[in-house]
Amino acid sequence: MIDMKRALSFSLICLLTLSGMGWCEDWTQFRGKDGAGLSSDTKVPLRWSDTENLLWKSELPGQGSSSPIVFGDRVFVTCYSGYGVAGSNNPIQSLERHLLCFDRTTGKLQWDQKVPADLPEDGYQGYISEHGYASSTPVTDGERVYCFFGKSGVFAFDLDGNQLWKVAVGKESSNRRWGSAASLILHKDSVIVNASEESQSIRALDKRTGKEIWKAEGSAMELAYGTPSLLSLQPNQLDLVLAIPGEVWGLNPDTGKIRWFAEHQLTGNICPSVFGNDGSLYIFGGFRSAGSLALRLNGEKSKPKAEVAWTSKNSSYVATPVLHEGHLYWIDNKGLAYCSNAKTGELVYRERVNEIVASGQPVYASPVIANGRIYVPSRWSGVMVLAAEPKYQVLAHNRLSSDESDFSGTPAISNGAMFLRSNRFLYCVADRK
Repeated sequence: MIDMKRALSFSLICLLTLSGMGWCEDWTQFRGKDGAGLSSDTKVPLRWSDTENLLWKSELPGQGSSSPIVFGDRVFVTCYSGYGVAGSNNPIQSLERHLLCFDRTTGKLQWDQKVPADLPEDGYQGYISEHGYASSTPVTDGERVYCFFGKSGVFAFDLDGNQLWKVAVGKESSNRRWGSAASLILHKDSVIVNASEESQSIRALDKRTGKEIWKAEGSAMELAYGTPSLLSLQPNQLDLVLAIPGEVWGLNPDTGKIRWFAEHQLTGNICPSVFGNDGSLYIFGGFRSAGSLALRLNGEKSKPKAEVAWTSKNSSYVATPVLHEGHLYWIDNKGLAYCSNAKTGELVYRERVNEIVASGQPVYASPVIANGRIYVPSRWSGVMVLAAEPKYQVLAHNRLSSDESDFSGTPAISNGAMFLRSNRFLYCVADRK
């Protein structure tokens, strides 16, 4: 009851804000509303630094590459500590995940819920050392916050940090042993988790109890690291879409039953999420056979058929591109900025981002768009701001010079502020005028 009153109270604040200060917008999951990476906010600053438009920064007790989320006056983010931390020789038994809640106005830590790792866990080696043990972004419905901590399971907390339930979703590892990466999404009364790494399955859990509602599984899910997407590809029907190596599945999100599937040529591992609108969906990823393609559903609603609209060799390896006004935008893990025509797949531009040091894999975060600008954090070279138009233009290059740690989380945007996380701090960037 208390949580519902909070949610209703904040809704009233939003209505008042609409008539006064501007749009009030929560950012409750990976890539924001509908997982699209788009914000209607017009007040996010173009430029910031350690001394300009930095409202606050708060130290984190550990590292991570998950993204912050925002609901009302609270910002949630996950991290890990104990094991797998640079400069530490702690044993794997010391691994802990954290769900942190911060006051969005002041940056003050409200609570820190610690979750000891439920071993066994994959060792800190290979690609796990690139992203760590807190790579999955939490999700909230305004009453509870849900977290996915890989082999330790899925957890639900109330807004005061009290653990409500936890559910194990598998203890397996892929043949790469790269660890968990997919984020949770919500559908009606269920939490949907891509547990491909842990059990080669995708599952729906009851939001209130954690009880399993359905499970779809198959060995072909191995190396499918993307967050599932809910897409309306046909009138009055919502599909749960997940890309796996060589295939894409469209499931009934209420039952987990497959409605349609299509084959594609992207093999190896698939990290970006599937996304789309207006009946089209876009798939990126793959290793060596990396590329991208667009699909459209045709045929009767009861027997839909996915048909390839175009294919391209242009791809994103980790980041999920963003779709805006008929164009696809992203910066890949080599520091190249891309724009493609969403209807045809034709390359509009491919440019070396000179401001990004192109060593290792310099970009993991997915782009987000607000006020005609594309915001993309690089891992070690600051945040790029590009024009959200089919002409390459760098509008700003923002660096927080006091923090040289890894920025791999995708930004969250809410009510004039951008929230960024590094391996050391959570930041709130906003116009201070």
